[in-house]
Amino acid sequence: MSTIQRICLVLTIIGAINWGLIGFFQFDLVAAIFGGQGSALSRIIYGLVGIAGLINLGLLFKPNEERSREEAANPEMR
Repeated sequence: MSTIQRICLVLTIIGAINWGLIGFFQFDLVAAIFGGQGSALSRIIYGLVGIAGLINLGLLFKPNEERSREEAANPEMR
């Protein structure tokens, strides 16, 4: 996993925690920290979390690629 993917995964987890807080407690942590949902900094954070989620879509397909490479390198593992 590359450094960018790790950073994106952390941002996605932060976004998931924030959505959980919104869903369960009606509390938006990002808005509370950065000055409301409409503030520029909050919108940047929301945008980064959204982009990170899109980048993480690639992680859904990576395990199969790694497994295929390992099987190709070691045919007796099948």
